[in-house]
Amino acid sequence: MLACMGGRGVAQAGEAVQVMASNPRDFPRTDRLDTHRKALYINLDERRYGTFAEIGAGQEVARWFFRVGGAAGTIAKSISAYDMAVSDAIYGHAERYVSRERLQRMLDYEHNKNLTRLSAARGDTTAFFTFGDTVAAKGYHSANDCHGWMGLKFQSRPRDNESQIVLHVRMLDPEAQLQQEALGIAGVNLLYGAFFLHHEPELLVESLLDNLSTQRIEIDMIEFSGIEFRHVDNRLMSLKLVQLGLSKAAMFSATGEVLQASEVLHKKPVLVERGTFRPVTKVNIDMLQSAHASFARSLAVPNDAVVELAEITMRNLLTEQGEVDPRDFLARADVLAAAGKTVLISDYFEYYRLVTYLRRSTAGAIAIVLGAGSLIPLLDEKYYADLGGGILEAFGQLFQKNVTVFVYPWLDPASKKLNTVANLEVAPELRKLYGYLVERGSIVQLENYNPDILHIFTPDVLRRIKENDASWETMVPKEIAEVIKRRGFFDYQPGQS
Repeated sequence: MLACMGGRGVAQAGEAVQVMASNPRDFPRTDRLDTHRKALYINLDERRYGTFAEIGAGQEVARWFFRVGGAAGTIAKSISAYDMAVSDAIYGHAERYVSRERLQRMLDYEHNKNLTRLSAARGDTTAFFTFGDTVAAKGYHSANDCHGWMGLKFQSRPRDNESQIVLHVRMLDPEAQLQQEALGIAGVNLLYGAFFLHHEPELLVESLLDNLSTQRIEIDMIEFSGIEFRHVDNRLMSLKLVQLGLSKAAMFSATGEVLQASEVLHKKPVLVERGTFRPVTKVNIDMLQSAHASFARSLAVPNDAVVELAEITMRNLLTEQGEVDPRDFLARADVLAAAGKTVLISDYFEYYRLVTYLRRSTAGAIAIVLGAGSLIPLLDEKYYADLGGGILEAFGQLFQKNVTVFVYPWLDPASKKLNTVANLEVAPELRKLYGYLVERGSIVQLENYNPDILHIFTPDVLRRIKENDASWETMVPKEIAEVIKRRGFFDYQPGQS
């Protein structure tokens, strides 16, 4: 293979041989390989052979492998089926060409072709792969969101079962050429990570940002599957994306399937409840049910038309030491799964930022449900000191068209006062603004709540679990209690009566 590369290729090969002298997993993360060396390292690995199928932004990933030399030992085929009719003829018709469905068809089709055509001749010594992406980059006549789907289906070793990584990216550079460059780098990072870091998926996720920055690219969804990733919990990988700043938010379903916001929320009305969910209580469920019924009724749509999200912010996941405990996170995810809820992890502490994020994925109505006690800090001007327009700027973004805040009553445990929209104590200088938002219908009091459970507070439930006070079971839905007891969540001690 090296003899065919020419003088420039031989020089590059010499450099790569030095790189290959060490296991790439041993390289310190403070001394990351540049994109050129990653691509060359892959080209000189005689086990790897496969296809690059790229649609929408040029063959930006394949280009790296051609550029560094030695591509004949890596690339069986490179294809760009730009024309929709041509793409459909190869991969079948798709309603949306930049979609997960289209990417999966590309990966399956091309990988099966490699196995069919090449296994007999070289299957004993070759680990086959297919890289694919379908992307909407910045165009001359388009102001649409610049995003795409990228994935890799691969064998770790010859004759092995397949593994797969799929991710969704947003390109944030202002120019098409820069977006294409960032896409190419991200693709090389994905290939390198899959081939050499698959035993350490968290490190693999971290490496996706090598030679890039969060100002250039965002990865808001990643899914690992197949033989190499059979023990990977994709919910933890979603959390990792947000922790690393690769995305400001990540989403997964009650079954643990990772989701991409624009595909789940597209044109749909969305209802969000923010909480610690440590654990999920009867009040959490009643808040969502009450708001859901009121929201659907106000829109004159069926209940099942509304997408419900249980949101946990990164702040609500931090321990007293300022860290995230994966076991605690998974405990919350599991109790929400038992309640059948889709989970949103976000780094949007301010509600107006959360609404801006949701609006990026849906033109439908948006609703947030919160307790009257949580409405008080929402009206506190100190939280908006970093905005030039202060609370007015924040509320301008929060209360966009078709955005409603539903308020669940709060029973003060000390005074026994029932706090509602009507009697909430608001700073004098904000009363007119508050009154306007109430009259406008942007802040709405929920009336269809269960008054018999207003005494339940999440911290109290957690305390009772830790203290072996069995009365906590009356404060959570039955299915939640069963999960907590069976799994020993939140310091529950088996044997409690």
